This record gives sequence, structure tokens and C-alpha cells, in this order.
Amino acid sequence: MKLHADQPNALNTVTSYGPGYIEINMVRHTQSVLVMPEGEIQPWPVQRFEDLEPAHFEGLLAHSPEVVLLGTGSRLRFPHPRLTASLARLHVGVDAMDLQAACRTYNILMAEGRKVAAILLLEEPA
Repeated sequence: MKLHADQPNALNTVTSYGPGYIEINMVRHTQSVLVMPEGEIQPWPVQRFEDLEPAHFEGLLAHSPEVVLLGTGSRLRFPHPRLTASLARLHVGVDAMDLQAACRTYNILMAEGRKVAAILLLEEPA
């Protein structure tokens, strides 16, 4: 599915996604990424939902997000609260959703000027 921003800007925007890829600013990524409205798109070290650890979420604190979107791949899965406890302690919201919903929600929150971080998991086939 191709997504287009209502107005062009210099913010990181999900422009397309599909099986095995995410396109941000028209650059295709085939591995999991961390994306925020500004700055570089960062590779995310986890390719499988089952491999998430608390340290992965603790590392997000350096970015001071208001909300974290966790795109869990092709289906919705919820992380165990122990994984996101460091964010909860600082009142950072964490919303889990499937990858497609996370891409769309990220674009909406980014366009509203929110300080959002999106972890977009592109899982490797089993």
C-alpha cells in the first residue's frame, strides 16, 4: 500500500509498506527499524517479536518520546509489561499494533507534531 503525506515536509514519513518491506521517505527498508519524525532511520536489532528484551525499550529513553508505537509484524501481539516497564515509569505510552496500523498511526501522530517513536518489526520468515 502506498501512503502519501497531505503536505510535503522534511519529517520522516512512511511512504509505502508491503510484505517484507517498509518505505520511509521513499527509501526501502527490508529489516526492522526505529523511526522518529526527525533524525536518521535506525536499524532495530530485533527481527522477531519473541526476541524483544527490556533493554531494547530502555534504549528509547534517550530519545525522550511521548509515545512509542510497536508494529508487531503481520499480526497484533502485546509485549509483556516487564518489557516496557522503563517507559511506563516515565509515563511514556506504548501502543502495540500490527505493522500496517503502526505505519498509518505513526504518520498521523508525526503530522500532528507529536514526539512519536515507531518500532517497525519486519519479521524474518520462520
